[in-house]
Amino acid sequence: MWTPLEIPPSPKRPFTDYSRWRLRDTDDGRHVWDFLKADDELQARPLSEADKYWLGLPLSYPSLPLAKTPLDAARNGYAFYRKLQSNGGHWAGEYGGPMFLLPGLVIGSYVTGMFFLEEERLEMIRYLFNHVHSDDGGWGLHIEGHSTAMGTALNYVALRLLGVPTEHPVVVQARATLHKLGGAAASASWGKFWLSILNVYDWEGNNPIPPELWLLPKWLPFHPSRWWIHTRTVYVPMSYLYGVRFKAAEDPLILALREELYTQPYDSIDWPAQRNNISEADLHSPHSKLFDLIALALVAYEQCTIPPLRNAGVEHAYKLITYEDENTGYQTLGPVSKMMNLVARFHAEGSESDAYKQHEEKRRDFMWLATEGMMMCGTNGSQLWDIGFITQALVETGLASDEDNKPSLIKALQWLDRCQIRENPKHFEVSNRHRTKGAWPFSTKEQGYTVSDCTGEGMKSVLYLQNQLEFTPTLVSDDRLFDAVDTLLTLQNRDGGFASYELVRGPTWLELLNPAEVFGRIMIEYEYPECTTSVITSLSIFRKHYPNYRAEEITTTIQRAITFLHALQQPEGGWVGSWGICFTYATMFALESLSLVGENYETSQSARRACDFLVSKQRADGGWGESYKTCEACVWVEHEETQVVQTSWAAMALMYAEYPYTEPITKAVALVMSRQLPDGSWAQEAIEGIFNRTCAISYPNFKFSFTIWMLGKAQKYLEQRGALNR
Repeated sequence: MWTPLEIPPSPKRPFTDYSRWRLRDTDDGRHVWDFLKADDELQARPLSEADKYWLGLPLSYPSLPLAKTPLDAARNGYAFYRKLQSNGGHWAGEYGGPMFLLPGLVIGSYVTGMFFLEEERLEMIRYLFNHVHSDDGGWGLHIEGHSTAMGTALNYVALRLLGVPTEHPVVVQARATLHKLGGAAASASWGKFWLSILNVYDWEGNNPIPPELWLLPKWLPFHPSRWWIHTRTVYVPMSYLYGVRFKAAEDPLILALREELYTQPYDSIDWPAQRNNISEADLHSPHSKLFDLIALALVAYEQCTIPPLRNAGVEHAYKLITYEDENTGYQTLGPVSKMMNLVARFHAEGSESDAYKQHEEKRRDFMWLATEGMMMCGTNGSQLWDIGFITQALVETGLASDEDNKPSLIKALQWLDRCQIRENPKHFEVSNRHRTKGAWPFSTKEQGYTVSDCTGEGMKSVLYLQNQLEFTPTLVSDDRLFDAVDTLLTLQNRDGGFASYELVRGPTWLELLNPAEVFGRIMIEYEYPECTTSVITSLSIFRKHYPNYRAEEITTTIQRAITFLHALQQPEGGWVGSWGICFTYATMFALESLSLVGENYETSQSARRACDFLVSKQRADGGWGESYKTCEACVWVEHEETQVVQTSWAAMALMYAEYPYTEPITKAVALVMSRQLPDGSWAQEAIEGIFNRTCAISYPNFKFSFTIWMLGKAQKYLEQRGALNR
């Protein structure tokens, strides 16, 4: 469908004219990159500082005065970062890292007849070229992960669909690696599914995903509505597409791929035997015996499905797909469900439908252009998450009072005002959603999902900006803050902890039914230390400003959450992070929340153990460095290099706990200041985030928000202890 392309020889340089790309300037936080072909468009939309930064174009910023103190360094850091703020008030940024997302974008677009600009195709190819493993030519689950059958198969297919010929050296090497890993037949289940949609893998090679599951009584403990929200929003369109056995029409490229992807002729493959054929390189969560037994029963059922029942299941799954699209402005919860929903809507309504056109427009929100090419992000961005941390940093460090920073903070408050979700979803109970009124999302209001820690951090930022600064307007009313509190109070689970999007709905044994071999802990919601601590801190700060609103309930909620947090502490003293890497991240949040209820190094054994644990991991250069593999094993694994972001997290944790010995903080400050560039910025280091234990994901704005925050806090901390100039 897409014409072959002439591929430049080296991906180290852009395949397109980067001076013609622009990030669209929006008030609602949408991230859309436009390629401007006409010269008059270039004149009308000059490159912004953020455009230049993310594209890697020269910024020509002058060197700032050499920082003599931590606060000077923090001020220089924000002098740079302030220039990247959008006119609408938020900070844009990539949310990439996973390597199974871009293939879904490409396959979903190909099978539905949706086109890309040639420039977009070229930069997607370049991104994949830049992230191929130099040692074996494959791709993994994420940019820092080892090569896997699923990663290599899907990205190989993406390159071929985008227009890379079969004889290209990158494709040749990738094909050899794929065959060594067992071929595409040894891919994990999500890979098999996408390949089935493309019609280069037979549906008989998948474990069944019957849409009839959605017709079961909701009181059943294993009903899909009890699954974790990311899992169920993916398996809704999966069940629809499996139920109708969607597959692309054969064409010469599809026929060619059938011969390229496997270690034996396509027509000779025993497809049922491939259902549980998973490469060792892909296997993190093997199927349980219970899963295998249920899968066998479902295979038998597929031989004698009852047409009216199958049709009812397909119809119900499709309703859930439309509810999700309409609840989220066609953003959907994430990129996998985004593209699978598109395929389902195309199958049911065609390419002339409004749904198809909406998906075509909103898929662009996931396509991020960076120095290495064009990727697909893990959501439509991390807008709220990023603005929350930097605004809190400026208030806590005192940098908010600098005259140069005041307009920036007013814009940030205006964006936070616009971003708050003010009503429940259009399709609320029928789409199995939690309430959203008063919440803040992870990304944008349009995406529209309540997230516990994002609501906490969003409310905390508003309280800081609106209630603690004299120069900001009052934009978020008391009633709207009360709505946020009301939503947070609905999210506490029985044992006191907070999960991510909603209450824990299912029993832990549902994890035995995990069908996705590459991820762990995906079947139900889990309570997380980071989510729990964000709620503790936000409610603690809220009650200082509003001591009479639901005071008794807030106190009880905080007390129960603190009890939960203590129980989650590891024997060595830290907390395991589930969304950032790893102990440094979660322990920072934990010690911040403990500090707000009076627990510190002197008064709390828990805080003391945590501090001692962190100090034991500090390196000789003054910093900290954890590998993403820490999250897989839940045991500290050193990174090859010290990381400024993790160093900032660890130092902040010690300061929250009022650690009495200043040397670790002084050394951390020296390390972070030594890495600061003359223009005030910091270079990108290792990946910062994680999800489902195995998949790393990027938060490049963290290298600004947490370094600035830590350095500013260290100024006060060291001054108070007479240790600033030691």
